[in-house]
Amino acid sequence: MNTASTPAEEPRWLTEDEQRVWRSYVHASTLLEDHMDRQLQRDAGMPHIYYGLLVKLAESPHRRLRMTELAMHAKITRSRLSHAIARLEKNGWVRREDCPSDKRGQFAVLTDQGHQTLQKAAPGHVAVVRNAMFDRLTPEQQKSLGEIMQIVAEGLQPNEAGADLPWLR
Repeated sequence: MNTASTPAEEPRWLTEDEQRVWRSYVHASTLLEDHMDRQLQRDAGMPHIYYGLLVKLAESPHRRLRMTELAMHAKITRSRLSHAIARLEKNGWVRREDCPSDKRGQFAVLTDQGHQTLQKAAPGHVAVVRNAMFDRLTPEQQKSLGEIMQIVAEGLQPNEAGADLPWLR
């Protein structure tokens, strides 16, 4: 079939209410990320993305994860992760270890110093999250928000092989 001769399908434009919801979401998520980033930079000397990496390592068995798995959890490219880990290594918070079963693979390991840094940063971070989000919502709103974000995340998480995913780049 010659698609050049078929008329282009009209986009499904957002309704006024959908536009309001979308813009509110973008505005709030941008402000929230900036708010958390500024607090962590000020109080712990690290951006929010680094805090998230340290948390994921702290929650992992033996405080270590393969770099590819850590990139997947952070939803970032391997290049961006490598840069972040280099900065965390420079601070003494993380070290890299070679993977014995894969010559090309590496682990990121949270050091004792990194764990202590995370423990010091966590109370301030959780206070910011609680104040910025949870203290403003009723328990019902929190439940609804969690359900909504789960639906959105599941719809955006590709499962097919060969998907264009940041951590595979």
